[in-house]
Amino acid sequence: MEEWLIVDGYNVIGAQPDVEWLGDSLEEARDRLVRALSEYQALSGRKVILVFDAHRVPGAGAKLLEQKIIIHYTKQHETADECIEKLVRKLSGEHRRIYVATSDYLEQRLIFGQGAYRISARELLREMKSARREATREIQERYPPKRPTLGQGLKAEIWRKLEGWRRKK
Repeated sequence: MEEWLIVDGYNVIGAQPDVEWLGDSLEEARDRLVRALSEYQALSGRKVILVFDAHRVPGAGAKLLEQKIIIHYTKQHETADECIEKLVRKLSGEHRRIYVATSDYLEQRLIFGQGAYRISARELLREMKSARREATREIQERYPPKRPTLGQGLKAEIWRKLEGWRRKK
């Protein structure tokens, strides 16, 4: 079954102010969230859609593909919640499970009523951190660091001389 994760971007950014990828500016926080979600998408297999609220910013909104993540910037008079609800309705299907990451209680109830699963912003952050730790552990198990040998890095001439001494030649 295909799984999709729709993320309320600013909700996740604001969920934990001391998280390492926040940075100094909102733009930097958005970029770091995109990178972190891209990594999470690769590790979890879930397709990720990230929604940023731009309802107070003039413009027609935008839909971008960045680091294999679909990013929606809402229209001028549209909230992230409204955009998320539209996406849930559009993507809902028999062979698709949709998760929405937001800590907005009302939004959680609305999307739950549409058949989507909810996950809080903090739960998503924990899940992302856990997925990264698990991937690191698997890589270290699969490719353990090789222990250096005594002669590693020696020039061939020195190696031959030492080997001669060892064999008493």
